[in-house]
Amino acid sequence: MKYPEDLKYTREHEWVRDNGDGTITVGITDFAQSELGDIVFVEIDENDDEIAKDDTFGTVEAVKTVSELYMPVTGTVQEVNEKLEDEPELVNEDPYGDGWMIKIKMSNKEELDELLTSEQYQEII
Repeated sequence: MKYPEDLKYTREHEWVRDNGDGTITVGITDFAQSELGDIVFVEIDENDDEIAKDDTFGTVEAVKTVSELYMPVTGTVQEVNEKLEDEPELVNEDPYGDGWMIKIKMSNKEELDELLTSEQYQEII
């Protein structure tokens, strides 16, 4: 399994890419997708309201189970990966690329500092 060094991670198995413009891209880790198994549906809450850190923003449904998705930082969803509607398997095939889930406009950039490094994430799994 791979855990890119340029990403941050949550204890709930989301990864975060800082886009450098006040936004982040979020998905689930390689570990999370492998534990879930074949992903058959991704549902993202698409409201314009600010969502607090650690609140849910959607769910991932796999053949075995349903898992909630948690906000890594406080912010507003700016974009949802529309490809996942027809191709949820992208999360299994390319979790750090085409399988991304949302882009968020951060309310508090300092919250990024609270996330785990690749090394720290690998220690908890």
